[in-house]
Amino acid sequence: MANEKITVETFVAAPLGDVWHAYVTPEDITQWNAASDDWHTTRAEVDLREGGAFSSRMEAKDGSMGFDFAGTYTKVRPESEIEYEFGGRHAQVDFVPGNGGVTVRVAFDAEDTHPIEMQRDGWQAILDNFARHTEAKVSGRDA
Repeated sequence: MANEKITVETFVAAPLGDVWHAYVTPEDITQWNAASDDWHTTRAEVDLREGGAFSSRMEAKDGSMGFDFAGTYTKVRPESEIEYEFGGRHAQVDFVPGNGGVTVRVAFDAEDTHPIEMQRDGWQAILDNFARHTEAKVSGRDA
């Protein structure tokens, strides 16, 4: 199972520059990076360059548990693609503009601890939160 790739994607009805900015800015990451309402990201750090590190602290809102999601960027093509390694695994994020917005696609190496469906559902939920956050931010600015 460790070699299996999982892909999730979402469409964000917002300009590419806004989508990119919301994906890579720590202040935005803390607003959208959670798979469910009982979790949140308390801090995020981003050194957006090849060889740069990133880290997000994810915690249960009731304080019962938490973990750091951290890794190193291996490829950064602004407003196009990000690749990174985390815990011996690899992920690629593509930003594909078109049809009045941007499709954000994330492909990542599955891990052996949790079922594939659980991993896919968790990453998809985070990506859906990202889309909602970004669209709300852009529409609020336009209002």
